[in-house]
Amino acid sequence: MTDRAKPIREKALCYIVRDGRLLVFRHVDVPLEEAGVQVPAGGIEAGETPEEGALREAREETGLTELSIMRKLGVTDYDVTPYRWEIQRLHVFHLALHQETPERWASEERGGGAAIRLECFWIPLEQGHVLAGGQGALLSRLF
Repeated sequence: MTDRAKPIREKALCYIVRDGRLLVFRHVDVPLEEAGVQVPAGGIEAGETPEEGALREAREETGLTELSIMRKLGVTDYDVTPYRWEIQRLHVFHLALHQETPERWASEERGGGAAIRLECFWIPLEQGHVLAGGQGALLSRLF
């Protein structure tokens, strides 16, 4: 045990819902046991509002462009120890999608010059408990 304070990292997290289903993704090149099933989320950049960060992350990770924020569902803290010595402060948003999508599609996020391959797909909201890293913490607020 250490007395060192954990840094707090501000993150935006997106629940994109259509017809009772939640948009999720998996990392193609990382084992499911390591990355799990996720929703669009990521760090809020300097000078960016949580809302701007949510829309940017959703676009970057899914390739979708026609998104809008329906409402902010809240903020929750998630301690990611032992994976990383930090607290993630998750600003959680319900997003609307204004374009058609297939059931599954490949997407690619550019991070640090390398492409991160993702597979996006829809799951029933009732299966949202499978989300990794505390991402399902405020899912119940959609009901």
